[in-house]
This record gives sequence, C-alpha cells and structure tokens, in this order.
Amino acid sequence: MLLMLSEWLMQYDSGFRVFQYLTLRSILGTLTALFIAFMVGPTMIRRLTYHKVGQAIRDDGPKSHFSKAGTPTMGGTLILVAIALSTLLWADLTNRYVWAVLIVTMLFGVIGFIDDYKKVALQNPKGLSAGKKYLAQSVVGLGVALFLYYTATSPLETTLYVPFFKDVSFQLGWLFVPLTYFVVVGTSNAVNLTDGLDGLAIMPTVLVAAALAIFAYLSGNVKFAEYLSIPHLREAGELVVFCGAIVGAGMGFLWFNAYPAMVFMGDVGALALGAALGLLAVLVRQELVLMIMGGVFVMETVSVIMQVASFKLTGKRIFRMAPIHHHFELKGWPEPRIIVRFWIITVILVLIGLSTLKIR
Repeated sequence: MLLMLSEWLMQYDSGFRVFQYLTLRSILGTLTALFIAFMVGPTMIRRLTYHKVGQAIRDDGPKSHFSKAGTPTMGGTLILVAIALSTLLWADLTNRYVWAVLIVTMLFGVIGFIDDYKKVALQNPKGLSAGKKYLAQSVVGLGVALFLYYTATSPLETTLYVPFFKDVSFQLGWLFVPLTYFVVVGTSNAVNLTDGLDGLAIMPTVLVAAALAIFAYLSGNVKFAEYLSIPHLREAGELVVFCGAIVGAGMGFLWFNAYPAMVFMGDVGALALGAALGLLAVLVRQELVLMIMGGVFVMETVSVIMQVASFKLTGKRIFRMAPIHHHFELKGWPEPRIIVRFWIITVILVLIGLSTLKIR
C-alpha cells in the first residue's frame, strides 16, 4: 500500500524513491509488526483475561502445567494482526507470492481460531475434531498447491532442489502439487505440536523465518542467484517483507509469551505460522532445507509418530510422554532449560541450512 503511495509521490519528490528498496521495506515491515505487537498486546491480554479466554489443560498432561490453567490463550491472533497489517503496508500488493502466503496464513489462522474457540467456549481440551481440522487444512493446502502449479511461469518454480549438491535437481511436474500440500499441512501441524511450552515454538519460527528471508532475497536477485547457483525466482524477493513481518510479530509476541507466559499462542497462531513457513519454503524452492532448519519441529513430530506406532504395535511407549519436550519435563528438566536448549538447537540447524548456499 505504502509502496504504491511512494510511487505516486515520486513525481513530486524523488526522495520517496527510497521506499522502492526492498531491504528498507523489509526492515520497516519488521519494526511495524513489532510495534503493533507491543501496542496491541497488553490490551488484548486484558480483554482475553476479562472474558476468561483461558487455556484448558489436558488431564493427561504434565502436572507442572496444571498451574497454567486459565492463562489467556488465542494470543496468536495478535501475531496474525501484526503480520497482516505490516505486510499490507510495506509489501508489493501486485505480487502473487505475497497474496498466496498471506491468504494461506490467515485461513490456517481461522482454522486454529475455531479450534481454540471450541476449547475455550466448551472447556474441551481436544477442541475441533482431528478429522475436521485435517480436512480444512487439506482444502487450503491443496488449493494453494494447485494455484501455484497452474500459475507457474517458469520450470524453476516446480523443480525440487537438493541441498549441498550444485547440479542435483528434479523437475516435479504435477508431483509439485502433493509435495506442496504435504509441506504446508505437515509444517503447520509440526509447529502446532511444538507449541507446548512458553516460547518454545515462537523463537524457532522467528529464526527459520529470518533464514527464509535470506533465501527469498537472494533468489529474487538475479546476480546473487546466479553466483550462488540457486534458482532465480523474480517474485520471491518480495517475500522478504512478509518474513520480516513474521520476525517482528514473533518477537513482539515473545515479549508476552516468555516464561512464565502471560498469554499462549493457541492453534490460531501455531497452525498459521507453520503453514506460512511451509509455503515460504515452497515458494523459494527450499523444502528440503526447511526440514534441516526446522529440525526441532521435525523432531517433535517424529517423536509423536514413534510413540503412537510403538504403543499400537507393542503396547509400550518409547518416551515418557510425547511430544518429546514433555519427555524431558517428566525427566525433571526445568521448563526454561528445555526451551533455551531447543532454541540453541534451532540456531545450529538454521546455520547449517544457510551453509547450503555455499556448500555445493
């Protein structure tokens, strides 16, 4: 929106040309989202508390979580508001990638909102049934996959690139659709599984989004893309603004979500942010790198799959409780220790993911 305004004002003062620079707009987008989160956060928390929109705790969860019952939830709404407003203000609204990721993020947020509302209104920790939630996610995930496939303007947009190898890639053709579907829906649920401790999910999300911003910027620049032997995707550069909005909104939310949390993200935030990361990775053609950088999300998901499979096949559990962060809780690790160590692991994995830009 402001980009269009600056283009109009340039005819009166060339100084407005500065807003054409993607780097400046991404910084301003980050700061705008952060400012919105800081300004809206306290009021939202007070209103959630007043209306008793409190977290329902599962009976079979760790006993240390019982004291968190009643803590305001659905704080992810704050994140989505900050992301949406910042993106609409600073991004190029003629870019289809921007609209694709923004709409998908908001739709997954709606799914999470309905789930959270059921938990709060009905005091049912299970919320929306797994079948209905997965169906809704599938409709949105498949929809954006088909949209990207049929609007692709270059074979590069539907090619799978293998990290660490310069010349190893696969033209997916129609297989691009199921891959995109699984990445978006899978990442959405993975982040949701990780969101079990104060600040555990939001910081890895911020770190991965920041790394994807680097990939987006380099892919959108023809010279950098050629130098690094990564696909040049002309429209991908504008995603830096959206990534910046995630970083700003996430850091603003962490201000209130840090241990001990004043507000929880809820499914409205976790499902939306996970879908956003998954789609961003697809748009910059770094699906496999996302699995590296988002290793904490992968680890949490795999722990649940292993636990369920083991119990059904043998009647025994591999972990004391899944997802795996609960396993460490039951082993006696303090919550802040688990959170910070998972953050450190994410920093390491993000650096490994970024190293793929040169190690080929």
